[in-house]
Amino acid sequence: MVIIRLARGGSKKRPFYSIVVADSRNARDGRFIEQLGYYNPIARGGEIPLKLNLESLDAWVAKGAQLSDRVKTLAKQARKEA
Repeated sequence: MVIIRLARGGSKKRPFYSIVVADSRNARDGRFIEQLGYYNPIARGGEIPLKLNLESLDAWVAKGAQLSDRVKTLAKQARKEA
């Protein structure tokens, strides 16, 4: 099954997440099909906390991809800001 989820990056105590389309059998930070954006929960100053390509997200959902719970929340937030 194809799932849209977060892949963790960054260093210890400084998380940075990529929003990726991946096969659900792959590891969280492993192989992915496409990167749709990123989420920086500790953005400060002029940094952008959330960037998400909504057109690609909608295309993948139309193809049958499932969204993780956190990505659903982030997508709602991104649509509200746009």
